[in-house]
Amino acid sequence: MSESTVSGQSDSPAVALGPTALVLGVFSAVGAWVPSLMLVTLPWTIIAGALALALGAMGVHHARRGVGRLWTAVVGAALGAVGFGGITALLWSFGG
Repeated sequence: MSESTVSGQSDSPAVALGPTALVLGVFSAVGAWVPSLMLVTLPWTIIAGALALALGAMGVHHARRGVGRLWTAVVGAALGAVGFGGITALLWSFGG
């Protein structure tokens, strides 16, 4: 065995937080702002937005320590906030 079996810094599961937040954020933003998809994806949009915001914030935390990419975590968290905020504003406008 010529290779080391010790995991490196780039082998951390924290590397996946940014891309996961980005995908969930895109789903949340598209589901919140495209009227034809809003009624079909309403529950998943709320959950995806909240998860994108949380995972994006954690991804930013780990990226600042050198694990993962900062831009994917920031964009994912921002899209999650846009999607979650859009759905929340829509529901509050109905008086809920």
